[in-house]
Amino acid sequence: MLTLTSEIRTPLHDWRAGNKLSLLSIAIVTLFLLNSPILLAGAAGLTALLYLAFGTKFAARGLRMLKPLRFFLGFILLWQVVLGDPVTGFAIVLRLATAVSLANLVTLSTRLDDLIDLVIWLASPARFVGVSPKPLALSIALVVRFVPVLLERANHMSDAFRARSTKRPTFYIILPLIISVLEDADHVALALRARGGLDGAFKP
Repeated sequence: MLTLTSEIRTPLHDWRAGNKLSLLSIAIVTLFLLNSPILLAGAAGLTALLYLAFGTKFAARGLRMLKPLRFFLGFILLWQVVLGDPVTGFAIVLRLATAVSLANLVTLSTRLDDLIDLVIWLASPARFVGVSPKPLALSIALVVRFVPVLLERANHMSDAFRARSTKRPTFYIILPLIISVLEDADHVALALRARGGLDGAFKP
């Protein structure tokens, strides 16, 4: 499995996960309160400068993480242009791209174990009603670790399909991708069972 934490060290790596998530929450709320495309463009520019301050390789990694959003953002912009309101379209695209970039910045600079510990701590009051926070923490860990793996696998399948056919690979790779996901789920379930279930999953 992969972790999204960047191997390129930045000052943000030394910050506490809770502090980074608190600042991220404030930043995202602020973004959604802004309606001016000029202000949103300024926020996007500041976010880009923040990435560049940690080096071009780090900035390139952050840019690659936005790649899966390009069609979604393009569709939103095109739809708003069709509706005759391109300004709103630009504002939505800038807002979403900046928010996701900031969230990715936190992900890149935070160890997965620290995020899991934070989730367990935040969900600890659930113990008073007999609910363990461990399943939630484990779910987040699995999503964070599996998503980049599945995206990379889908890209490999698409490239392999294009090498053999001129058709678009979108629908043709769905079934093999689903089968591979089910196989991975079986492997993870067996690994968790071998370690004693949820309790074993959180042991070093």
